[in-house]
Amino acid sequence: MTRIDDNTGTCEPATAVTRSLLGYGILAGPFYVTVSLVQALTREGFDVTRHSWSILSNGSLGWIQITNFVLTGLMVVAFAVGLGRALRPGRGAVWAPRLVGAYGVSLVAAGAFRADPALGFPAGTPADARDVSWHGLVHLAAGAVGFLCLVAACLILARRFSADGQRGWAWFTRIVGIAFLGAFVGIASGAGSVATTLVFVAAVILVWGWMSAVSIHLYRRQASR
Repeated sequence: MTRIDDNTGTCEPATAVTRSLLGYGILAGPFYVTVSLVQALTREGFDVTRHSWSILSNGSLGWIQITNFVLTGLMVVAFAVGLGRALRPGRGAVWAPRLVGAYGVSLVAAGAFRADPALGFPAGTPADARDVSWHGLVHLAAGAVGFLCLVAACLILARRFSADGQRGWAWFTRIVGIAFLGAFVGIASGAGSVATTLVFVAAVILVWGWMSAVSIHLYRRQASR
């Protein structure tokens, strides 16, 4: 049972730590999406209908997206720790946080191992460039593993919400996981169409919004226990 000091309104240290860690889950998505979109809309030669956000790591300003990946990944890892604390005891309290943490690590790896220039970006890159270097392969592998871990985490958390009688959250989480998996399969197929690219961008924004929403939900529950 969480105890709230009636005089100060503050919660016990363990709960305060859990809520602080969950707070990173609230911030991670808006931070990543904002930094990525600002670059996508302002950097010369970048086309949101053709280029993935990963290739923003190239060029003289590439350090911005590299930093974005690393900081966001660390925030997701912190959220994963808070998620484990918030879910204990009960179904999903072990594997959901591990899978979310793996996704956070994959983001750090995506920053450390830069995606290759492609499709005319950055300026000077051939319009038909699709060559993949060793670090580009690591970047792609990290992304694939991380995305699949996040989908699995969504499905596990959906079962946890269902077991807790939170059917709305269970359906929301399940739909987000399935939608994100479908968008990832589409982009991974290499179709490269405008529709596929934009659907994947929408799915990325959706899954980050879901993470922020779940973080807020669990953050509030910590205060009411």
